[in-house]
Amino acid sequence: MTAGQTRAAVSEEVVLDTALTLFAERGYHGTALSQIADVLRIRTPSLYNHMRSKEDLLRAIVDCTTAAVLDDFERVTGEDGDWPTQLARATRVYAFRHATHRREALVVNRDTDCLGEPHRTRFQDRRRRHEHAFRGIIAGGVDAGVFHVGSPALASFAIREMCVSIARWFRDDGPMPADAVADEYSRFALQIVGSRP
Repeated sequence: MTAGQTRAAVSEEVVLDTALTLFAERGYHGTALSQIADVLRIRTPSLYNHMRSKEDLLRAIVDCTTAAVLDDFERVTGEDGDWPTQLARATRVYAFRHATHRREALVVNRDTDCLGEPHRTRFQDRRRRHEHAFRGIIAGGVDAGVFHVGSPALASFAIREMCVSIARWFRDDGPMPADAVADEYSRFALQIVGSRP
């Protein structure tokens, strides 16, 4: 929010966006509701007009982000394609999301465990669905003889962690745009699994 914004500009979306920025910068536990209110230039009790609790803000961020990651994966892998194409698409969309939604990635990968039950388990299950499906592509490629890697699980972990790290270093004003980084990471993924041209 800019210095010129007024209380009238505060909405649920603005509160959530401000919380997202602060959670990404300071961590969930390192962010107080009073700090969110200070950025918005409102009194802390006024936040309750737009949210129920700080955890509610985190839950909304994790819910939206994990659903979007799974939707991205299912969209690109639901199209026709051989195993290398499937892996390249799955990696590319995951890398691209971490370059273009850095705040969300930082918060979800660090703070999901701060959620209470049953929400923590529900979102962790959603993330596991993505992990297992990603690993399944690699295992399918190994079975078909087009990937050459001893452990699909370890290869999947390496590729996904490589993508997750993008959120920590990527900058919009950096030397490569998000599209180029995502393309390069999809090539790295094929190298990791020993895909041969």
